[in-house]
Amino acid sequence: MLRRLLAEALGALLLTAAVVGSGIMAQRLSAGNDALALLANTAATVAALAVLIAALGDISGAHFNPVVSLAAAARRQMALPQAGAYVAVQVAGCIAGTLLAHAMFGLPLLQQSHHLRAGAGQWLSEFVATAGLLFTADSCRRPAEAAWRVPLWIGAAYWFTASTSFANPAITLARALTDSFAGIRPADVPGFVAAQLAGGLCVVAVAAGLRAGARGPNRTDTSLRTADFESRAGG
Repeated sequence: MLRRLLAEALGALLLTAAVVGSGIMAQRLSAGNDALALLANTAATVAALAVLIAALGDISGAHFNPVVSLAAAARRQMALPQAGAYVAVQVAGCIAGTLLAHAMFGLPLLQQSHHLRAGAGQWLSEFVATAGLLFTADSCRRPAEAAWRVPLWIGAAYWFTASTSFANPAITLARALTDSFAGIRPADVPGFVAAQLAGGLCVVAVAAGLRAGARGPNRTDTSLRTADFESRAGG
């Protein structure tokens, strides 16, 4: 269990450092061109996520996201205490990742974001982005599949959602601590987190309904195979 928690914490830390750090670098180099900055931020996030899932998926399942862990618990693929431990280290890792990004760029470690992200369109975007993320993860039976499918979804959602696809409550909390391109005002965090949890709950409910209605030898279960990922890792 300790190995899994360490893997989750490390993955969350490095993923958030990539998101926040690339946002800082992009903002500095883009000369005010937000489209170029978002493109650079997207590319770095997708690349980091792909590598981290491939590297850590066989150890912890590479959740890095409370929605994924809570969905696994809801499906009884993880014990609730284990999911709670995952969520705790994910939040801690994401906050540490923001601090690491600030340190690398010589910025004050503790900041408060002033980046406005609010409104029905933003919340709907987070619902869609998170639901799509969980649906994509559900389709993966091995970490090798998740290592390209999940980053592709996140990369696409950066551009077709109004919120630029946070899709992760832990990263959302951590991004409230950076007054940079990737930031979000603390006041806007609850709306984002609520939308993300709702998106995850919707996918869990829909998937359960589909599985309950499936009968016969042609039934296909595409639920997230967390237990399968972790059984090979041990510990």
